[in-house]
Amino acid sequence: GAAHAGRAACQRPPRWSAAHVTTPTQPPEEAGTAAPADDQRCGLVAIVGRPNVGKSTLLNALVGQKVSITSKKAQTTRHRITGVRTLGAAQFVFVDTPGFQTRHDSALNRNLNRTVQAALGDVDAVLFVVEAGRFSLADAKVLALLPQAKPVLLVANKLDAVLRRNDMLPWLKSMQERRDFAEFIPMSAQRAADVERLLGIVERYLPQQPWLFDADALTDRSERFLASELIREKLFRLTGDELPYTSTVMIDRFEEEAGPPRRVRIAATIIVERESHKGMVIGEGGERLKRIGSEARQELEPLLDARVFLELWVKVRSGWADSEQHLRSYGYE
Repeated sequence: GAAHAGRAACQRPPRWSAAHVTTPTQPPEEAGTAAPADDQRCGLVAIVGRPNVGKSTLLNALVGQKVSITSKKAQTTRHRITGVRTLGAAQFVFVDTPGFQTRHDSALNRNLNRTVQAALGDVDAVLFVVEAGRFSLADAKVLALLPQAKPVLLVANKLDAVLRRNDMLPWLKSMQERRDFAEFIPMSAQRAADVERLLGIVERYLPQQPWLFDADALTDRSERFLASELIREKLFRLTGDELPYTSTVMIDRFEEEAGPPRRVRIAATIIVERESHKGMVIGEGGERLKRIGSEARQELEPLLDARVFLELWVKVRSGWADSEQHLRSYGYE
C-alpha cells in the first residue's frame, strides 16, 4: 500500500552518527503542519514480542489513538497494521507484527511467521516487548528471529506489575547477556510519561528523510479494515476463551453517505469453523451478537467520524485457517 510506495520513493540515506543526534528531554510538540523537508526524520519501527506482552496496547499508546485490536486472546493481531505518529519534525511509522506463533503448524501460523519476517526486513528499529522481570521460551524464540543488523530496543513492559524493583537488576543483567540491546526501557504502556520517554528514545533511530505520510495520518489501513478489526476485537472480548482464534470477519458492504453528519452503512460476516461456534457468537436470544455489534459501532463512530449503521451475520466455513487459498480470500497475504 501507501507505505510500500513511499518506501520505494525514499531510498535510505546514510545513517547519521551520534554527533548529529539530539536527544530531546521531552518529546517535541504534536505536528499540526509539516516541518521543513530538510529537517524531517522518518523511520519504520517494528513492535515485536510473544503473544500477550502488551504490543497492541503499546502501539495504541504510542500513536495516541486506537489502531490495533487489543484483546486477552493470544492471537488477535494478524495483519501488518501500521500506526503513524508525527511529533515536531519526526514521523514514527509503527509496524505492529503478530505475536510469533510457535505452537501449531496450520497455514494461518506459517503465514503469521512469514509476516513477522517480512515486516522486519525494512525497519529502522525494533521494539522487542517483554514483560518486565520475565523471560520465557516463547520470548527466546522471538528474540532468535530478530535480525542482528538492526538496533533492537528492549522494552520491559508492565513494570507496574513488578512488586520488588530490586529483582529487576539481576533480570536485566541476564537479558544483556542474551543480546547487545541498543536500549533498555522499563515502562508501563498505561503511563503517559513512560510512553513519551519511549518516543524520545526511539526518535534517535529515525533517519533524516522526508515523511511518508501526512502529519495527521494515523494508520495506512483502510476504514474498511479498521471496521473488521474492531468487530473482531469485540468478538474475542465477548466470547472469552470459548471461541478459537480461527474466527475472522469479512466486510461485505461498506457504503458512505455524505453528511453532515456523514453516515456509514456496514454489513459484515463473522466466519467461524463449527456450527457450535456459531451458537457461542450469537448467544442466548441473539444477545451476544447484538452486544458485539453495538460495542463495535460505538467505537467506530469516533474513529470514522460518522454515524455508523452495522449489520452482522454469522457463517460457518470449516477448515478456513488451514487453507492457503481461503486465507488469501480473507485478506491474509
